[in-house]
Amino acid sequence: MSRGCRGEGVLVCWPERDNWQNVSMAYEFERTQRIAVLGGGPGGYEAALAGAQLGAEVTLIERAGVGGAAVLTDVVPSKSLIATAEASNAVKEAADLGVQFFAKGDSEKAVKPNVAINLAAVNKRLLGLAAQQSEDMRSNLIEAGVHLVQGEGRLDGPNAVIVSTAKGGTDFDRIEADTLVISVGASPRVLPTAVPDGERILTWTQLYHLQVVPEHLIVVGSGVTGAEFASAYRALGAKVTLISSRDQVLPGEDADAASVIEKVFKRNGMKVMNKSRAESVVRDGDSVVATLTDGREVRGSHCLMAVGSVPNTLDLGLEDAGVQLSESGHIRVNRVARTSMPNIYAAGDCTTFLPLASVASMQGRTAVFHAMGDVVNPPELRNVTSNIFTQPEIATVGWTEKEIEEGVVPGVVYKLPLSSNPRAKMMGIRDGFVKLFASSGSGAIIGGVIVAPKASELIFPLALAIEHRLTVDQFAEAFPVYPSLSGSLTDAARAMHVVR
Repeated sequence: MSRGCRGEGVLVCWPERDNWQNVSMAYEFERTQRIAVLGGGPGGYEAALAGAQLGAEVTLIERAGVGGAAVLTDVVPSKSLIATAEASNAVKEAADLGVQFFAKGDSEKAVKPNVAINLAAVNKRLLGLAAQQSEDMRSNLIEAGVHLVQGEGRLDGPNAVIVSTAKGGTDFDRIEADTLVISVGASPRVLPTAVPDGERILTWTQLYHLQVVPEHLIVVGSGVTGAEFASAYRALGAKVTLISSRDQVLPGEDADAASVIEKVFKRNGMKVMNKSRAESVVRDGDSVVATLTDGREVRGSHCLMAVGSVPNTLDLGLEDAGVQLSESGHIRVNRVARTSMPNIYAAGDCTTFLPLASVASMQGRTAVFHAMGDVVNPPELRNVTSNIFTQPEIATVGWTEKEIEEGVVPGVVYKLPLSSNPRAKMMGIRDGFVKLFASSGSGAIIGGVIVAPKASELIFPLALAIEHRLTVDQFAEAFPVYPSLSGSLTDAARAMHVVR
C-alpha cells in the first residue's frame, strides 16, 4: 500500500505507508523545472512567457533587446516604413477619387500634389516604435517573472548556457537548465562581391539610418524583402531599379499574384530587370555600380542587398551539444520544435521550419508546452497564412494552384477580379483578385490567394475555413458587409457551389 502526497503540482508516492521522513526529504529536493531561452525574438519571447505561465523558472538571454531583430530591425520598422509609403500613395492617388489640390493663391487651378517625404523623421518615428514595442515586451516578461540576462550566449553542453555579460567578453555567467530553447534568428546574407558599407551599399537592417530618400535605389533580389522595399521606396519618391534573376518578381509566389505586382511596379515607374543576375556591387564615390553577369552596369545612388538570410547558429556550441544542423546551418526540428537532443528545442528563423514571425511564436509556445508535458497541438504549416507587404499586398494560405496543377492534391480553382467588387470601385482599386481553391470531391476550401490593399486583414476568414474544414457552401452562408472587399470571398465561394 502506498501513500500519495501532492506538493507544488507533483505527486510523490512511497512504498512505506507511514514514511513521512522520506516525504519530507522529497520536498527538500523537489524543485521547479528550469528553462533557459537563448534569443528574445518572437519565438524566444513566447517560449519564455509560456514557461512562466506553467510555473517554470525561466531565464531569457538576449544580446540586443527583447523582440530581437523582428522587432528592432526587421518586421516592425519595415512595416512602419511601408505604412508611410501607403499614406504617400493615398495622397498621390486622391485625385482619382475627385479630391482636388489647389495652388496657393489660385483656388481655380487644381494641381497634382507633390508629396515630400522627410525620411529622417520617418526613420526616427519607426525606430521609436520598434524601441517602444521592445520595451513593452520586456515589461511583459518581467511582470510574468522571467529573469532577463543581456549578453552573448552559447551552449555549454546540453544542459547549460554560458553568457558573456560584459563588453569584450571578460565576465561570464553559467546558467544551468533542464530545458533549452534556441531562438537566435537569422541575419542578412552578405556576398563577398557586394559587401555592405552601411552608407551606400546596405542590408535591410541598415536602411533606417538614411536621412534622405535615395535618388536612385538599386534593389538586388526580387524575393519578398526586395519586392517590399522596392515598392515602398518607389512610393516614397525614389527612382528604383529592381534586379531579378528570375523570369518575374516574387518567383516563389502565386504566378498570377506576382504578375499583378510586376505590372503595378512598372506602371509606377519602377525599372524591373528580369533574368538579370548581379555579379558585384561596388561603391564609386557618392554612387554605387552594380555589374551584371552579362557585363551590363547599373549605376545608382544606393543599393539594397536583399539576397536572403543566414541563421545565427555559428559558434553557438550546438553541434558539441549534440544538436543536428542542416547544410545551411539551420537547426533541424520536428513539428513540436524539438531538436535531435530531447531537452533542446528551437524556434524561428534559425530552424528548418517556415521563417515567419507568427510561426516562430507558435513554435516557442509549442516547445515549452511539450517540454513541460502540457497539451500540444503541433502547428500545421499548410494552414499558416503569409503576407507580402507590397502595394497591393499578397496574402496566401493553404495549398497552391501550382500544386493542384501538378496533381499533388485534387482541387478546383476559381479566380474573381477585384474590379467587379463594388467597394473596390468606390475606393478606386484597379488591381487585385480573390482566388479560392477547393477539394474536387467534398468542396472543402483547401487554399486561397488574395491580392488587394490590406490583403493581410482579408485572409483570416480563409484561414479559419481551412482550419475547420469548411466547404465553399458553408463558407458562402456567412453574411459579409455590403459593400465590402470581403464580399468577394463569399462571391467566389458561391460561384464554386457543389451540386448535390
